[in-house]
Amino acid sequence: MNKLICLIFILSFAFADAQNTVPADDEAIVKIKVTTMDGKARPNDEIIFVSSKTGKSVTSISNKEGKSTIVLKKADKYEVFYNNLNEKEKVQEFEIPDSKGKYSINLSLKYDPPRTITLKNVFFDSGKAVLQKQSYTALNELYEALKMKPTMVIEIAGHTDNVGNQAANQLLSEQRAVSVRAYLIRKGIEGSRIQAKGYGDTQPVEYNDTSEGRQQNRRTEVRIISE
Repeated sequence: MNKLICLIFILSFAFADAQNTVPADDEAIVKIKVTTMDGKARPNDEIIFVSSKTGKSVTSISNKEGKSTIVLKKADKYEVFYNNLNEKEKVQEFEIPDSKGKYSINLSLKYDPPRTITLKNVFFDSGKAVLQKQSYTALNELYEALKMKPTMVIEIAGHTDNVGNQAANQLLSEQRAVSVRAYLIRKGIEGSRIQAKGYGDTQPVEYNDTSEGRQQNRRTEVRIISE
């Protein structure tokens, strides 16, 4: 089961410009620092700000020091999302006041993202390891996330329910993990960064006595080995 993201927002206001960034009168500079809970910088993290007024999003990518700077509209509330591989997690909301003058906001984010993510919308032909076309969107998003984290090493973990022969389930889970790995390699991710392993029906997340439980147990996970 995924670990909840822990996040702390620290907002401070400074009536000063920020590194050659010149906002319009209706804009504020937001200076972001992203770290782990123990204070280590998180480079190449994608933070998405979604305006409650317009629905438009602005994306920030942290540098090697975990820092980035963006410009957002004043007098607006923003939903803040963290892109955890191909899963976007809502972590908080914050509001930029309609204050006059030029100012910046310091925003400190601290979190330890889960190390295991269940891939959504990844489907295979029944009883086979053939990826269905509707899986490509989710896998392409995973590919883009791995490109942004060039040192990350992951495991693709395949799981089944307990219907049928245990040995067949084990083999199917392995083959499905290999199919996902092969897709990512074809897209351009180095094979040394992706392990594939099948667990059959040995690690259920729900009881197998209902169709809903079996569906949840038939899953593909990404496990972060190292960053």
